[in-house]
Amino acid sequence: MAQKETGAEGVTALAEADAPVFETLVQMTLDTFERSGLDEEAYLLARIAALVAMDASAPSYLLNIGTAAEVGVPLEKIQGTLVAIAPVVGSARVVSAARAIGEAFGLDISTEDQLRQSDRDRP
Repeated sequence: MAQKETGAEGVTALAEADAPVFETLVQMTLDTFERSGLDEEAYLLARIAALVAMDASAPSYLLNIGTAAEVGVPLEKIQGTLVAIAPVVGSARVVSAARAIGEAFGLDISTEDQLRQSDRDRP
């Protein structure tokens, strides 16, 4: 079974792949960081916020949150970012992001429907 790459390892794996689309995406990401003028933490938190706003897929979160963890961005700052943007992007996007993040990292995050069902099943 293939090993799952995260963070910078994932970027390296994509860069080494014989895939021009991925190579272009990796280069765009590297160029954007240098041009942003932000430190690594602010840059990654901004990217995570943008992913939430776009309702991104799990692999996008895996790469960006994995990289954030590797550079020492505390989980509390990622959570704080989600709280800060919730009034702007809406709760549905934040819940969707939480599910995608859980999926990316193999976490079991119960949905509201599952929670309601488990409440009904209790005596």
